[in-house]
Amino acid sequence: MSITIEKNGIRVERTNDVDRWNDLVERSPQGALFHRLEALEVQADHTGATFHPLVGYKGQEPVGLFPAFTISKGGVTTAFSPPPNLWLPHLGPVLLNMGKLKRRKAERRHRRFIDGCLDWLDREYAPKYVHVRTGGTYDDVRPFEWNEFEIQPRHTYEVDLTPGEEDVLSSFSGDARSNIRTDDDRYEIHVGGPEAIRKIIGQVKARHDEQDEPYRLSPQFVVDLYRFLPDGAVRPYVCDVDGEFAGGMIALADDERVYRWQGGAKHDLDVPINDLVDWAIMRDAMDEGIPRYDLVGANERRLCGYKAKFNPELVRYHSLERGTRMMNLLTDVYKRFR
Repeated sequence: MSITIEKNGIRVERTNDVDRWNDLVERSPQGALFHRLEALEVQADHTGATFHPLVGYKGQEPVGLFPAFTISKGGVTTAFSPPPNLWLPHLGPVLLNMGKLKRRKAERRHRRFIDGCLDWLDREYAPKYVHVRTGGTYDDVRPFEWNEFEIQPRHTYEVDLTPGEEDVLSSFSGDARSNIRTDDDRYEIHVGGPEAIRKIIGQVKARHDEQDEPYRLSPQFVVDLYRFLPDGAVRPYVCDVDGEFAGGMIALADDERVYRWQGGAKHDLDVPINDLVDWAIMRDAMDEGIPRYDLVGANERRLCGYKAKFNPELVRYHSLERGTRMMNLLTDVYKRFR
């Protein structure tokens, strides 16, 4: 299906030319690993959603991408970016060719692009509820606010890796430095594959079960991301202690960031597994010239103490919602009991 809507000089279409999609993602300052076509198709497959790769143009020049997903159940359609229950840090729109423009023209083009995408969704699917979660590099959410979205600021932590290994380590808290410099030789850290993914997700699931908290992330979703994304994009770091699996972290990586995504379950061993794994991820990123380590979330008070010891910067992103009054009430109930 290729349906076009044009408004105020901006053309928005659900593109059939998907070959260009990843190239445009790489050209955008907001483009991330989650925006790659392979990742988006896996997201749709694992949520039963319909994926809409929306592209905006000013004439023949691309001005933005908006990966949107619609889900229809019981005659009610909802729209998301990213889809629910996948634990992805963010998605939402990305912009193109804005840096060369003066502010007035850039803001007008940005606003019209978002207006066009939302009009396209409304015209074709009339969703009763829309939820978008943007990344920290998408810092102007006013076009959504002007389209009657409720804006909720959220936060994550990012470690600047550009100073280099010695300076980064020296900036950590004393206990983090002590844990990382342990002379305990009982542990070994390596990057695994699908089996490691299943072990790490299984350990996180068991920890949530102990706390009577839901955790619905499918290990097969992560395995499919591992298989379809470029090599090194999905990194299952495993820590073995005394030759046995003890813990780990699934990191996601692109050229700009490594994301501390899934893992880090609490354990009873006397080896500082999580500190050692975090440091291994950071060291590899520094070796590859990746400048940032996103600790993925600074919203839960009980987790901030651990993450803050790496001396990160606080970064804001946004959760954006729009819906009918009844759908908003149902969504509030879902959030309270999920």
